[in-house]
Amino acid sequence: MIQSLSRILSLVLALGLSYASPTAAQVYAGKAVAVDGDSLEIGGKRFRLYGIDALEARQTCTRREKAWRCGEEAAATLRGLIRDKNVSCDQKDIDRYGRIVAVCTANRRDLAQVMVSMGLAVALPEFTADYVEWEGLARQRGLGIWAAEFQRPSEFRAGDEESAREERAMLAEQQRGQSVRNAQELSRRAAASTSGVYYRNCSAARAAGAAPLYRGQPGYRPQLDADGDGVACEPYQGR
Repeated sequence: MIQSLSRILSLVLALGLSYASPTAAQVYAGKAVAVDGDSLEIGGKRFRLYGIDALEARQTCTRREKAWRCGEEAAATLRGLIRDKNVSCDQKDIDRYGRIVAVCTANRRDLAQVMVSMGLAVALPEFTADYVEWEGLARQRGLGIWAAEFQRPSEFRAGDEESAREERAMLAEQQRGQSVRNAQELSRRAAASTSGVYYRNCSAARAAGAAPLYRGQPGYRPQLDADGDGVACEPYQGR
């Protein structure tokens, strides 16, 4: 049991996945561009296909004793699946690089399912069992990687310097983006607290239809908050 949990944790870290709040889930749609065999972009947002791990674009496999650019084929296949089509992505998670982990479809075809069924990606049963059967069918039929010698994508990334550089770059970009969002939120709050809205007294605030005023809102002043509860000019509660 402990070994199983350790393996799952190692896989989570290798893939950069983390669970997002269910309330944050959204559906995105539009024209998409394939980045590699399991990630794409829609309107500047980066998505990673949920539940699978595709061959890396730089990855090479051996088929019939010859080098096969399996990673390039995986990327080209996803590119062909989404070309000139509207893609819909149903968010499941957010990974630590800020990518949206989602089930994405084009022409009602689940892109992750197609990639696994063609033998160009492996299923990740640690996250979902949805693609395990499709991987089994591809294996039985000897499709793609199942008729070749290959490294699992996570193993390839672990020993690939370029993958390590890309990971550092994505993490740095995510951190920069988070810093910008934090600064924007602080600026918004500062603007709200110094907006210049002023009410001489609660009668003026009520006449303007602004009462009650809450701490942090434009027009709030401690002088109008007689009981110091963070709400100024609240309705009188008789006793």
